[in-house]
Amino acid sequence: MKQTIRTAWLCAWMAALPLCGEGLPGVLERMDASATEFRGMTSQLKRITYTAVIKDTAEESGSIAIKVAKPGQMQVLVAFTAPDEKTWAFRGRKAELFIPKINTVQEYDLGKHGRLLDQFLLLGFWSTSKQLSKNYTLSYGAEETVAGRKASRIELVPKSEQAREHLKRVEIWFPANSGNPIQQKFYLPSGDYVLVTYTGMKIEPNIPESAVRLNLPPGVKREFPQK
Repeated sequence: MKQTIRTAWLCAWMAALPLCGEGLPGVLERMDASATEFRGMTSQLKRITYTAVIKDTAEESGSIAIKVAKPGQMQVLVAFTAPDEKTWAFRGRKAELFIPKINTVQEYDLGKHGRLLDQFLLLGFWSTSKQLSKNYTLSYGAEETVAGRKASRIELVPKSEQAREHLKRVEIWFPANSGNPIQQKFYLPSGDYVLVTYTGMKIEPNIPESAVRLNLPPGVKREFPQK
């Protein structure tokens, strides 16, 4: 009788922990399911950047919109509203930065680094376990609470030496019952890191083209800092 009570109590206790024992296979299974349906999303975001050499932390907040333009390519718009207004638009190999304060757009050619957006900044969105396993060594971290939600953390270490020149490792948190990230942390070889947290995320299967394009005012000045 006592054994039966102990067993029932243990089962009830574990049932209250939905991510307990999930491990890496469970997270990757949810990620694969989400990847097949991912066409776009919108979300609020907070980005914390730590600079090791001066031991300084900077925080920015705003919103992000992602659209799957065609197989293998995403279009992204990141609009920061605090502490300063600025908007980044990524499309293929081109990146544009709009600075309202000076009514200027700075245009950058990402060149051979154009794929870094997909490989690094958008890790976990539209990613399959096969794609990640090809480029990263994956491991399960722990169950933690992020933005008030229980989430499973996985760790990724780039396999190629070239990739490790840009990125030492990444941690990604996936909330329960979702295959899309709620948080990412990018560790750089310099000792710097970038922590991005998403809130109010909405998966948008038919996100309009206008949501990922810069909406520029009349008379905007265009600069090409690389030239």
